[in-house]
Amino acid sequence: MNRSNSGASFDIIHILLDIGSIAIAFFISYSIWGRGAISNGDIQVLMPVYLVSALVFLLFNRALNVYNTTLFFYLDRILRRESLAYIFALICAYGLLYHSLDKYIYNELVLALPIVTYVVIFLEIMFFRGIVDRFILRKHVPRALYVGSKDSYNKFRYFLEKTSIQINEIGYISLDDDDKSIEYIGKLKNLESIIRKYNIDQVFFLQKRDMDIILLQQYVDICIEMGVTCRIVVDTFRRRKAFSFVSSIGTYPILTFHTVTMNKYAVIFKRWFDIVFSLVIIILTSPIMLITAIAIKIDSPGPVFFRQVRVGKNGRHFLIWKFRSMRVDAEELRPELEKFNDVKNGMMFKMKDDPRVTRVGKFIRKTSIDELPQFFNVLFGSMSVVGTRPPTIGEVELYSMHDWRRISIKPGITGMWQVSGRSSVTDFNKVVELDTEYIDKWSIWLDIKIIIKTVGQLFKHENSY
Repeated sequence: MNRSNSGASFDIIHILLDIGSIAIAFFISYSIWGRGAISNGDIQVLMPVYLVSALVFLLFNRALNVYNTTLFFYLDRILRRESLAYIFALICAYGLLYHSLDKYIYNELVLALPIVTYVVIFLEIMFFRGIVDRFILRKHVPRALYVGSKDSYNKFRYFLEKTSIQINEIGYISLDDDDKSIEYIGKLKNLESIIRKYNIDQVFFLQKRDMDIILLQQYVDICIEMGVTCRIVVDTFRRRKAFSFVSSIGTYPILTFHTVTMNKYAVIFKRWFDIVFSLVIIILTSPIMLITAIAIKIDSPGPVFFRQVRVGKNGRHFLIWKFRSMRVDAEELRPELEKFNDVKNGMMFKMKDDPRVTRVGKFIRKTSIDELPQFFNVLFGSMSVVGTRPPTIGEVELYSMHDWRRISIKPGITGMWQVSGRSSVTDFNKVVELDTEYIDKWSIWLDIKIIIKTVGQLFKHENSY
């Protein structure tokens, strides 16, 4: 896990909208006033000035905490701060043009561009930012659960709605009493089962002053053990195996415990890496996939692809795609083969010389060609190139609280387990250890190292069956 919390409270959507507004304003201004009023030589002078002033505007906003997700989004406050940053940027721009100001002061583009830019930024703040935050991004935000009294829940939610923090509110659970309100979904003593049932990503503990610290620590540990991000309102706690950082929303200080990275820059980079990498692999291996599909169809009756529901991040279900390497009745035959399972305690199923595997299946498994369709899972976001092994629903039902932590991130096509022995690792506890080690040590460079090791193993045909 990346231990840096850089960007955890950074409103990247706001800054992207500001950058987009600046670009749109320039395009509009140049299209209307620039073509006939300015030469190529003038553009070479004005463009760097505009870019520098735009950078000053963004940096000044950053200094004023405009891009902090915990800042209360009052229109007058945001407009005042962005206007101040814009005036400062405008002063810098005219300062850079000071020695040639007499040449450009009456130029239509130079006069229109600052006005158009401010108008576009104003419209973005007034209308478009709220639409993007509350509607377009809603389905991509973490699923959150509140723990506390109804009064504290309502007050905290009131504060939260004034910020740029986006979460999918699943509901709240009480400390010890029942509640008839529509948001109520259970009691604190059932926290583990509620996390499993509702695929929770984050839990907010709204602590009372008289709350038993020892009792609350017990439930904080449950979240940490399961890999669910835990946010404590008001008080301080031992962080145990999790990392933490402090922020605030309204009058509430918040101490966040997390075992998965909260670095937004790294997360965004990983997602873009997944998209680009999977697209390249799909394009390069498309002839191999076509030949494989034909071979499977000729070798044995049944579909080309094997589809199965697997468990992804924090219990979400998704459909995994692989080339079929077994007989069509493989699942029906599995109970008869359980006694030959190489994995101790039956938490996974791996069997050497599995009789259900077809002739083509043996080859594509040995070369890992059977996993190529999973790059479509990566492309569409249910998996990552590097992650933990995606378990089946039946396997997850047997997970202990500690085991659940291995699905606190997206599953991957390859990972620490695959490059550390794969089929030779037959102890499920060791698999969990390797997966949680990956989560704890995650970085972009670790992903690259694992990919390089995976490629090396593919050429050696090691540990694949």
